[in-house]
Amino acid sequence: MDGFFTDKTIRVVLIEDHTIVRQGIAALLQTASDIEVVGEAGDGRAGLLVVQEKQPHVVICDLSIPGLSGLEVIRQISGSGLGARCLVLTMYHDGIWVQRAVDAGASGYVLKGSAVKDLVVAIRIVASGGQYLSPASKRAALVDDLTPREREVLTLLAEGHSSKEIGATLKISSRTAEHHRARVMEKLGIHDIPGLTRYAIRMGMVDANLK
Repeated sequence: MDGFFTDKTIRVVLIEDHTIVRQGIAALLQTASDIEVVGEAGDGRAGLLVVQEKQPHVVICDLSIPGLSGLEVIRQISGSGLGARCLVLTMYHDGIWVQRAVDAGASGYVLKGSAVKDLVVAIRIVASGGQYLSPASKRAALVDDLTPREREVLTLLAEGHSSKEIGATLKISSRTAEHHRARVMEKLGIHDIPGLTRYAIRMGMVDANLK
């Protein structure tokens, strides 16, 4: 973090419309000796004003907030020249939202179900100029990189079907089914069927009770 801060404390602004959630996050972050919550806001427009006033290093923003959307807030902060970096903290786990947030200028994406220690790590990484995507966010983004056909093949593989059976089901050749399987493995970085099956279950693509 050397070179990014004028002191050792990471200044944070929270933009979250649920007061209890916002105050809870603020209280938890104050337990980290190198993080200080310097401002809070319950909607997008107010959040922009607080960011301009408080000049934080990191802005933690939900995507679903009144006034301006979280994506628009991130877009404006990223293009403002203020130097603040944006970290999304949200319940939206679909990969498309991860991509939209990154495209808008977010440097980090953390799901609200994550542990506090993960949020603290994310803040430190983002503040130091890096990018942080929580493991669940990465998985969601990866599955959205698959084509519709690749998703079908992944689902059938996770259900225990062979390449020949997948070919018959999808009306494609076994060789084409194997090609799609290889592409799925390459994109996800998972190179065995048990691993693909666990991934598909985590992503809700197949019912764990069927396995």
